[in-house]
Amino acid sequence: MTTIVTENCDGCRFTDCVTVCPVDCFHYDDRMLYIDPDKCIDCSACISECPVEAIYEDDDIPEEFEKWIAINAERAPKLPVCNEQWDPLPGAEEKKKEWGF
Repeated sequence: MTTIVTENCDGCRFTDCVTVCPVDCFHYDDRMLYIDPDKCIDCSACISECPVEAIYEDDDIPEEFEKWIAINAERAPKLPVCNEQWDPLPGAEEKKKEWGF
C-alpha cells in the first residue's frame, strides 16, 4: 500500500504534508506534489496534514481519484524531492476557502 496525492493539490501545492514524511517520498512539479510509491512506507502521517484533503491511502481512495494512483507512480520518480515546507502557490489559500477547508 501507499498514499496518493490527488487533484486537490493541483494548483495549490501546500507542503504541510512533506514536513512529517520520514522517508522523503514527496516529489514536485510546478503545479503539485506526488508520492513515490516505491519510497512511501505507508505511515499515513501526511494525510491529516493536508489542508485540502488531497491525500488518500490507495485502498481508501474515492473511485473518481483512482487514476491518481498511476499518475503518482509515473511522475514522482522523475521529479525532484520536496522535503521542506514552502509557501503554497499563488491563489491556493483562496481555493482552500472556496472549497470550505
